[in-house]
Amino acid sequence: MSEFISLISGYLVLMIVPQNLALFLLVIGVLFYLIRWRRLAFLFSFTAALWLVLWSLPVTSVKVGSFLEEQYAVSSYDELPTADAIVVLGGNTAANRQNWFEETLDSESAFRRVDMAQKLYAAGKAPKVIVSGGANEGIISEARGMEFALRNLGVPADAIIREDHSQTTRENALYTKKTMAEHQINSVLVVTSALHMPRAMGVFNHLGITAYAAPNPPQIVVPTDEPDFSLYKPNKRALAASRSIIKEYLGYWVYQFRGWI
Repeated sequence: MSEFISLISGYLVLMIVPQNLALFLLVIGVLFYLIRWRRLAFLFSFTAALWLVLWSLPVTSVKVGSFLEEQYAVSSYDELPTADAIVVLGGNTAANRQNWFEETLDSESAFRRVDMAQKLYAAGKAPKVIVSGGANEGIISEARGMEFALRNLGVPADAIIREDHSQTTRENALYTKKTMAEHQINSVLVVTSALHMPRAMGVFNHLGITAYAAPNPPQIVVPTDEPDFSLYKPNKRALAASRSIIKEYLGYWVYQFRGWI
């Protein structure tokens, strides 16, 4: 049974990508057409095209994604409280682009979660940094990678606490709570993407952790330096990055259904 559930989950993850779901619906539409169920064939084919076009339009990302990004918006570091530690959740959104709609990723302009953590540490917001994230592939955990990056940014090794077992947002919170108890930490500033923050804070709050949101800057921002950019003109970056928005909404609803937030 567990293998069957894993198989179904794998297919559902694939369907998060708009192109995959559109292709799946189109194939069903073709099958209905072949057996002369023309109305259903049209319905599935039309839905496939509509779904693909919808997510290729920047306006969809701006309206749907910004709803999540703006829930814990922070205008400056000064308005954030101090805490016993900063916890950085593993992962990245839209490859750490500062702007969702950037065609190419310049590593020098990328803004990572560890960059935010370093700025908060340097500003004296907390004396410790917990890096939370297990190994997705291989033996090197995300936490170890973040620890290395933070040390390169000037955060001393004795200020970093590594939690390298978690694989999900819920596990981030569960293992962080355990780590906090082990190190007599009572409150944390949570660092993750603005898009991911509502789900992350929902889990931390549900577990009774005293947590304050310290999100990375919003990434779903209309570019001002591209004269040809239009909210209503199909954009390949919007289509490619839409996966993150869909994944976050599905993740939030699943966590709600399972009583984790």
